[in-house]
Amino acid sequence: MTMHNLEIPVLLNKLEAELKNVIVERRLENPLMIGIRTGGVWVAEQMHRRLGLSEPLGLLDISFYRDDFSQIGVNPNVKPSQLPLNVEGRDIILVDDVFYTGRTIRAALNEIFDYGRPNQVVLAVLIERDGRQIPLSPDCVGAVITLNAGQRIKLTGPAPLAIHVQTIEAAA
Repeated sequence: MTMHNLEIPVLLNKLEAELKNVIVERRLENPLMIGIRTGGVWVAEQMHRRLGLSEPLGLLDISFYRDDFSQIGVNPNVKPSQLPLNVEGRDIILVDDVFYTGRTIRAALNEIFDYGRPNQVVLAVLIERDGRQIPLSPDCVGAVITLNAGQRIKLTGPAPLAIHVQTIEAAA
C-alpha cells in the first residue's frame, strides 16, 4: 500500500469491519477493549465508540514491561495502566497504532496476564509494517505497508488523527 492510500478514515473503516467479523467468528462475549498508550489508545477510542462496547475502555502503559527498558530507561510521561482488577476468562481486544517488531505487543500481553488469564486476545492495529522480530501477528489490520530502511511511521493525534512517515538519520 502506498503512503497516499493511508487515509485515516479508510483505515478506521477497514479495521472496524475486520473487528466486527472477528467478534462474530471467534464469538467474543462482552469484549474488553484495551488500547496501548498513546497511539493505540487513540485508535481504541475510535473503535470502542464505533463498535458500541459497553465495558469502559482499558488503557495500558507497557513502559515497565518492555524488554529494552534497561536500555531506554523510564519515559518521564509514564502513566498508570487502567484495567479491571481481573481479566480472568475475559475476551479482550488489544489495540495499537503500528505493529512493527512485535515487542510492544509481547510486553502488553505480559502485563495483561499479570491481571489474570484471558479467554482469548484479539490483536487489532491500524497499520502493520515490515520488520517483525517476534512470532506474533495482528488479527485485524487497517493497512499493511513496507517502509525503506531508515523510515518509521508515526501516528499523531488524538484530534485529528494523522499518519506521518519519518526518516531517521543514521548515526555517523
